[in-house]
Amino acid sequence: MNLPNYFLADLPREATLTAGMIGEACRTLKRNRQNFLACRSTQSLVEILSGVAAQWLQPDYPFRKFALHHAPAVTGFSRATLLNGLEAFFRQLTPENFNALLIQELGHPKRLDQVVSDAADQSPEGPRRGAIAIGPELLVHVAAGDIPNPTLTSIVLGVLTRSAQFVKCPSSAAAGFLPRLFAHSLYEAQPKLGACLEIAQWRGGNADLETALFGQADCVTVAGRDETLADVRRRLPPGARFVGYGHRVSFGYIAGGTLSGFHAKEVAARAAADVVAWNQLGCLSPHVLYVEHGAGLAAERFAEMLADELAKREETEPRGEIPKETAAAIASRRALYEVRAAHSPETLFWKSQNSTAWTVVYESDPRFQLSCLNRFIYVKGVPDLKTALVSADPVRGQVATVGLAAPEENAREVAMQLARWGVTRICPLGEMQNPPLTWRHDGRPTLGDLVTWTDWEKQA
Repeated sequence: MNLPNYFLADLPREATLTAGMIGEACRTLKRNRQNFLACRSTQSLVEILSGVAAQWLQPDYPFRKFALHHAPAVTGFSRATLLNGLEAFFRQLTPENFNALLIQELGHPKRLDQVVSDAADQSPEGPRRGAIAIGPELLVHVAAGDIPNPTLTSIVLGVLTRSAQFVKCPSSAAAGFLPRLFAHSLYEAQPKLGACLEIAQWRGGNADLETALFGQADCVTVAGRDETLADVRRRLPPGARFVGYGHRVSFGYIAGGTLSGFHAKEVAARAAADVVAWNQLGCLSPHVLYVEHGAGLAAERFAEMLADELAKREETEPRGEIPKETAAAIASRRALYEVRAAHSPETLFWKSQNSTAWTVVYESDPRFQLSCLNRFIYVKGVPDLKTALVSADPVRGQVATVGLAAPEENAREVAMQLARWGVTRICPLGEMQNPPLTWRHDGRPTLGDLVTWTDWEKQA
């Protein structure tokens, strides 16, 4: 498959982008939106998105085959990791899930099409008030580069809001490969829709290019480091909406009574799935797994079971290649814990042999630890959830997800404690990197943050 030059990201890597090129691209996107996208019905857009997603799930779909063949060398993810991650994403894009998202975020599936009245706005004489949600004319996404799914989600939401979209990816080949391929699949399905989308890559901080881009934007979404968010927000013109997703971390919690009997192996397998997904690189991946004493199995023994599961996963879903400096950082961290484990029973240590493919560290000290990722996970025993939360206090307010394993009779109370502490998403262990389409990113309305409401108050 030879990809045509539809997007700026398709240009040869040696090509030089200019502010004039960016400005003209934005103006073209706006014209195309007005001509081809603004009058589309939500239902028609849902059908297009769902249809493209269904094709991505077919083994013989050319774009899927191209991705699975070329992406391992470009991104460093193994074929199995890519396959599992992409299938989990595209399985979410169904008409039923889109309808649920529209109702959750906007109150009605046709709220983007026309003025709609809610039940609360009704009176015996008829509706007193209606409202319509309008998407931005030009929606700019400043994407992060670790995993593709957040960028793909941003594109999908932008299509729903009928926005012209400019996606700025980091300069690395890995960062833009899958978003660019998804954009091409949309273009093939609906060329006029694809003409309302631009993908480009450059190193962040290019003032000329970004001034030209931000000056045209009605709304800018940014994913990345907190410093990146602050810099972009500072440079936006007055009136441009800013939606930022900064640094976040996640952890797992295994409550008392969960690891009894045959359940322990199942829970270990689910925990391994969260560590392996996208090589633990997303903000929804766990850094630490807290195991409550009295869970039915000692935390140390659970850590050993987890190591066995990660060894098995390496056989079926290998981590793939990582940069030499990343491997060196893992080796350095391993060396520290090997010394500790040799001198204290409070630390135990398991690792893959002859590679840095996976690492499990058990510590009795419950303090939250930032992992060096790429399948490096901490397991810590705690007497109760309160101790775990006190230990995680340094990252309070920055926790994106907690993967929970708890008996059914206790799960609601554990979830309430986590919510009151500030966790914005609680999911079953094993599903941390698979949020639903209706997920409220960082506790905010993902689709609702993009739109502007117009209320129509009718004369009584």
